[in-house]
Amino acid sequence: MNKLYLWGIIMGAVMLVATYFTLVISAGNSGKSISEILSGDIVNALAITGAVALILITIFVVIKYVRQMQTDTANGQLAHENWDGIGEYLNELPMGWSIIFLLTMVWGMWYFIIGYPVNAFSNIGEYNEDVVVHNAKFNEEYKSITGSRLVDMGESVFLAECKVCHGLKADGIDGKAANLNARIEARSVKYVVENGSNNHLLGFESPMPDRNGLFNNNTEALITDAEIDAVSAYVANGMTGAGSDVFAGACAVCHAEDGKGMESVAPNIAAFTPTLVTNVLNHGKKGAIGTMPKFKRLNDKQKEAVGAYITSLSK
Repeated sequence: MNKLYLWGIIMGAVMLVATYFTLVISAGNSGKSISEILSGDIVNALAITGAVALILITIFVVIKYVRQMQTDTANGQLAHENWDGIGEYLNELPMGWSIIFLLTMVWGMWYFIIGYPVNAFSNIGEYNEDVVVHNAKFNEEYKSITGSRLVDMGESVFLAECKVCHGLKADGIDGKAANLNARIEARSVKYVVENGSNNHLLGFESPMPDRNGLFNNNTEALITDAEIDAVSAYVANGMTGAGSDVFAGACAVCHAEDGKGMESVAPNIAAFTPTLVTNVLNHGKKGAIGTMPKFKRLNDKQKEAVGAYITSLSK
């Protein structure tokens, strides 16, 4: 007998025996007999049948093509192109291979679109649907709460979602996040004046120019470093102290004389408002400390509540 066929028979026998012992071990672990496993669940029977079929088909294919490589001789017309003297025969694509390829493509499209995974059950999809239903019920139940109840809800949400960065007392944990007990810090004002800003504090993009677009109170020269320091301290101190003249000349035209902003023009930089906080939660914010992400997992009422709570801290 040809050695190739002999090795094929040996390898096939070894693989079939290994499959059998795998089945024996599975039966031992489950406390069932092999016949009970195969008859009790069609998936198990199909798995074993598939394993045996794969073993036999693999051995047959390997033997066939190895034997063909041993006995066949090259023939046919060579393509004109070659690489380092190595050419390629102009052989036609085998019909059987073409049919199998096309059938595989059809099956693949069916599998991904109808069979699996697009049409399969999704834990994430079910969770997202449940969240939508829960949020609708939540908003309906709590849509009318205001005042102290809304602030209390906001504190609960803040402790669950925000304290990890802003701290239990909303003080920013040593400057790693914004201190929410005051509207804005001097370094944050200075960063925005020097670099400009395009955050969504109004609910939409509200670009503010950098220092080259701001003028001092005389409107004759670009704002100076000393003026930037002065106006930063003024805003951070609650719109009091030195720097009021710089603010009046460079900032009040958009933020208003009291710093409470103008609708659709510039945000309130004198105090927090629930709307301002909600816009930050919806769109995130980039500033002197870094970037704050969006909070999509909070529903509208929760965001409103957090805004009410943070607004109450600085009063």
